Amino acid sequence: MEIKLREEYIKLGQALKAAGLVSDGVEAKIEITEGNVLVNGETDTRRGRKLYSGDVVSFNGEEIKIVK
Repeated sequence: MEIKLREEYIKLGQALKAAGLVSDGVEAKIEITEGNVLVNGETDTRRGRKLYSGDVVSFNGEEIKIVK
């Protein structure tokens, strides 16, 4: 799955919502802070982590690639 950037970056929580992997920001926050989300293969617990073109998010068996 790909998310196309409209701006320079997208925040991690927003990316999960945009991809339809979580229903809302609260669910995104819980999943991220519990360490269930990987960014480029490493756990990241910051909901506000900025994702740029080329970053890959993994969550619940799904992969999201950030593209420009």
